[in-house]
Amino acid sequence: MTAPGFTGFRPAALQFLRDLAANNNRAWFMDNKPVYEREVVGPLRLLLADVISALASAGSPLTGDPAKAIFRIHRDVRFSKDKLPYKTNSGAVLRKAGGAKFDGILYIHLDPTGCFLASGFYLPEKEALEAIREAIYIDPDRAQALRADLAGRKLGLDMSEALSRMPRGFEAAIDSPVADLLRLKSFTVRRALTAADLARPALVGKIISFAEDSAPLLNFGWQALTVLDPTALTRRR
Repeated sequence: MTAPGFTGFRPAALQFLRDLAANNNRAWFMDNKPVYEREVVGPLRLLLADVISALASAGSPLTGDPAKAIFRIHRDVRFSKDKLPYKTNSGAVLRKAGGAKFDGILYIHLDPTGCFLASGFYLPEKEALEAIREAIYIDPDRAQALRADLAGRKLGLDMSEALSRMPRGFEAAIDSPVADLLRLKSFTVRRALTAADLARPALVGKIISFAEDSAPLLNFGWQALTVLDPTALTRRR
């Protein structure tokens, strides 16, 4: 017998997250944990299994373990003034096989206030960020072509995570057409999902299409991280 595939999230999945937002305490969560496991975690694991299989068939390097790719619902409150114990959304991440923690991801976000897919390099560590900026600086035409390619796929880089000034070492590019890209702290794209999208098995295909459309961004970053001469990062410092 074959394992069951993803058939969609029921309305109870987002309703659980709404209810959790209104009852964010351990007693309520423990009483309702079976609902969380049945309506959120279970379908999300099935979705991930189908997506991972389809990505492998398509030759994508993105992969993961459905049992480990889902983020914990418990919040880390050790250094936060907000001591509410649980996240009121659910998410999962797929990474390049063998990739480092911040080296390019595809992210699935379930949230009653707005569901979406995201891909790229979110707040990469300093060395990775410098490498991507260097690749943009060295070949601005290629960076501009990437931006145009993404636009043609109805995707745009998120410009909200940006420095107000040029980063140190890149000041000479202040008048470059890619100056705004060099100021970015993250390099990501996203695509919204509707509640209707979540409810259908076709969500798997939507994720695969998004992975294909966002692949140029991931490939740009991966190439920057793997082929760039490490000494280039200090040449203008």
